[in-house]
Amino acid sequence: MTILVCGEALVDLVPVHEGPLLAPKLGGGPFNVAVAIGRLGSPVAYLSRISRDPFGEQILASLRDAGVDISWVQRGDEPTTLAMTTLAEDGSAEYSFYADGTADRLVADPGDLPEEISVLSFGTLSLLYEPGASMYAGLLHRARAAGKLTMLDPNIRPAAIDSTSGDITADGFRDRFRSWLPSIDILKVSEDDSFWLGLGTQGTTVDDWLAAGVTAVVMTRGGDGISVFTAADEISVPGVAVDVVDTIGAGDTVHGALLSFLQKESIITSNAVQEMSKQDWQQALEFAAKAAAITVSRPGADPPWASEASRD
Repeated sequence: MTILVCGEALVDLVPVHEGPLLAPKLGGGPFNVAVAIGRLGSPVAYLSRISRDPFGEQILASLRDAGVDISWVQRGDEPTTLAMTTLAEDGSAEYSFYADGTADRLVADPGDLPEEISVLSFGTLSLLYEPGASMYAGLLHRARAAGKLTMLDPNIRPAAIDSTSGDITADGFRDRFRSWLPSIDILKVSEDDSFWLGLGTQGTTVDDWLAAGVTAVVMTRGGDGISVFTAADEISVPGVAVDVVDTIGAGDTVHGALLSFLQKESIITSNAVQEMSKQDWQQALEFAAKAAAITVSRPGADPPWASEASRD
């Protein structure tokens, strides 16, 4: 059974630590998730529209190198999306985007999903930029209705929402987010993203998200670790101590590592996630925390390989 990761790939222009130069690094939340899953040894395919420019060729080569099935990838003559990354002293990242007329936002509906696709993953800019955003939302709802396991990380980028020239406001995006909840099995959010979405600041609680249809809410807390909230339990694991180079791709690695863990444990249905024990979640979160620690210990989004993130 294969995990289908849906969403954009782009190029991050990342500061070089030794000076003022910028280095291009392949990225985009869904791309990072697909690479992480592939490197960790789980079967994964990638759905997006990739440019035919040199960056697009590098993106495809990186996916192949990670063992990702690219047969679902569409191609276009439009340019690759660019992200300008600014790093704070603690390694945290902020982004600005150059996405007008780029290839990934023009992705077409792939049609019916074969039985071999058992899990679908969604996230980041692909949920924001039209017309792709509406296509992905429709695919999310169809997948859940067909009994496929779904996971979504909104991966909020306020600068991208502010730059959509009136396509959608922040409040409009929050409304869109709430419309996805009935079709999400696993909702992955960072602590900062959860606040932006109204958790604890606008009267919203995790229980509200669970009541709307989400099976489990996974929350990343940076160096403080990862928590999961279900109707029955709240489980937390600490972060893994490591010298942080930057945090680019950390949350995407958590996303990919969790899906890889679930696939290897044959937890690939909504019911199976609902039936996960505390020990199951503990092991899943510990594996994800270990994988993310490896990613943040090196520059850019560079998820670990299976040999680096062994569960032993």
